[in-house]
Amino acid sequence: MSIIFKINNPITLKSGTGVTLSEGVIGFTEKDFDGSNSANVKVAIGQPIGISDNVQFDSVTLTSGDSLNVGGFVISDGTISGSRVRFQQDLEVTQNLRVTSSLVVNGTITSGSGTFGSTSKTTTHNTGSTRWGESLTQKQFATGSFEISSSFFLNGYEVNEISNDTDLTDQSPKAFVTENVTKSHLATIKPDRDYLRKSFVHTGSFVNSATSSFTAITASSPTSMTSTSENDFMFFINGMVMENDALTIEQKGSTNLELRIDTDALGYILDSSDEVIGFGKFNS
Repeated sequence: MSIIFKINNPITLKSGTGVTLSEGVIGFTEKDFDGSNSANVKVAIGQPIGISDNVQFDSVTLTSGDSLNVGGFVISDGTISGSRVRFQQDLEVTQNLRVTSSLVVNGTITSGSGTFGSTSKTTTHNTGSTRWGESLTQKQFATGSFEISSSFFLNGYEVNEISNDTDLTDQSPKAFVTENVTKSHLATIKPDRDYLRKSFVHTGSFVNSATSSFTAITASSPTSMTSTSENDFMFFINGMVMENDALTIEQKGSTNLELRIDTDALGYILDSSDEVIGFGKFNS
């Protein structure tokens, strides 16, 4: 008869989270071993944990102040840091993504809609529309070229081109014109403008009782306007205006303009002592 030794304080094995126990093929959660019998007890966890194995956890909870460091990639409470953090596949952000430094994207950012901003805001919608800023006080700056393949709206008005049509034949209500168009147009109206600004005063010389001569020539009207006539002048005799209906003018040579009056219509004749002044479209 063999003698069986038992220990007074047996060894107790108890399973826990992720740890299972079995004796032979029979599993157990807790059992005392006092040495009275021999047994092979298997202690197992849910997955291999060798250095070449892929170990997975449903969740990892770090206590306050602790961190998880994996090859320089540090995860701590609310922080992911490292010299380079790379996501080989998708990164899904269900709430806000806050970047305090630079965000460099080598590929393409695809989203339904997104908002980018600090003191100003840019919102890109999934319809393809983009809104810069939130109010008229905010300014947008572009340091390079700005290419628009369609049209844009300025205070509700559509603009679809910057035109270089110097003849203005399109008469488009949706076009801005270039500096070249403006210069060309101003050049075409310069003769009209210069003619309209001509207003000079000359004093006539007595010729006879119905004629006064001015040492001047009339301004030549541009082709877009009617020829210069007595209606483009005002004539005065001794400070009193003379009625144009009783006046005719005729250019005599290259230096003299004659004023002829209808003495019957005016009811008086010219005298050598009269001062006759002409004001109007003299050339100079």
